[in-house]
Amino acid sequence: MFDHLPPLQALRAFEAAARHLSMSLAAKELHVTHGAISRQVKALENHLGVPLFERLTRRIVLTEAGAAYHLAITRLLGDLTRESERLRHDAGATRLRISSSVSFASKWLAPRLHRFCARHPEFDIHLDVTDVNVDLNDGQVDAAIRYGYGRYPRVVAERILDEFVTPVCSPAYRDAMGGLREPADLLGCVLLHEDRMLANWDQWFAAAKLDRKLARRGPAYSHGSMAIEAAIRGEGVALGRSALVLEDIAAGRLVALFPTRLLQADKGYDLVYGHGSENDPKVVALRNWLMSEIGQTQ
Repeated sequence: MFDHLPPLQALRAFEAAARHLSMSLAAKELHVTHGAISRQVKALENHLGVPLFERLTRRIVLTEAGAAYHLAITRLLGDLTRESERLRHDAGATRLRISSSVSFASKWLAPRLHRFCARHPEFDIHLDVTDVNVDLNDGQVDAAIRYGYGRYPRVVAERILDEFVTPVCSPAYRDAMGGLREPADLLGCVLLHEDRMLANWDQWFAAAKLDRKLARRGPAYSHGSMAIEAAIRGEGVALGRSALVLEDIAAGRLVALFPTRLLQADKGYDLVYGHGSENDPKVVALRNWLMSEIGQTQ
């Protein structure tokens, strides 16, 4: 049925050249050379067996057949574009694309997403894990969960979870170090650090009235989840962020040594989305589910 259709590339070249009445402008629009447009149009004319342009000294004009063909091609390409956009929109309506930082995704969000999927089977979750703040206004991501101060340009941010830090380690490490019953017992421990955290061991030692100079020793990690995994392996004591250690404490992989000695972190978690998306069903569903999950853990 479609064996004698001309190539789509040739049709696009002809449509652009006929609209601009210029091979050069058509080439610029389609990011090809003038010669490529000319060859595509000539190939189309050969395929059809009729001239579509009258080539004058400094310009081109459509022949009668070319003008009629241009109207038909414009209508057909327009219908094809609209139908493609409709299908793309329908597919996007069921896809919920979430961006999250590495640590929060691995230690909090990903282990819980199956509950969101059970509650909202109408959505297909796509989780983009990155510590780079993605553009929420380009249509590629529906919402993000960011760890920061709550101030982000050109987006809406809702604080969903404040965070606290407290010393954590594996039960085996605690026992090997004699129980670690008092803050001063940490002076003999390996301290595990997360880079760039302001609520750090230095601050915690100051609040506990311990020598802050001793708080700076020990290995440091770029991600909080890496420091936590080191603590689970029994390599020392981490200053665990509350959202990241919750599941490991509940599972017995970690213990909170001094649960009443909490230091509020300088940052928190925000649900972030583009302006105008406040009532998007996907954002509303994600927001409500997040608040429900957080409410169950506080």
